[in-house]
Amino acid sequence: MKKVLIVDDAVFMRLAIKSMLENNGFEDIEEAQNGIEALQKFKELKPDIVTMDITMPEMNGLEALKAILDYDHNAKIVMVSSMGQEEKVKQAIMYGAKSFIVKPFKEELVIKVLKKILEI
Repeated sequence: MKKVLIVDDAVFMRLAIKSMLENNGFEDIEEAQNGIEALQKFKELKPDIVTMDITMPEMNGLEALKAILDYDHNAKIVMVSSMGQEEKVKQAIMYGAKSFIVKPFKEELVIKVLKKILEI
């Protein structure tokens, strides 16, 4: 089974994504609450894919995206953004994010995007 790292400063959002993943057979799921923790956990856990919120304290999603890709240029990172953050999403794709999901999102879309990136 593929290992997933969910990065979001909102506990309810991490739990919502985790629940969606568990409902669809994902079992190895870890969480981080900001970009600094995401980078540390990425190095430690070597997840197959990361969902990354853009707006977070301490180190935002764009900074964490760049830091993780500097560490591992093959990292598969899917950005999670709120409506109205189109410019930041474009930046993330230019930096190397594999895809993006806009909040609020439906479970089917989250699973479809992750499976496509993971090619399962």
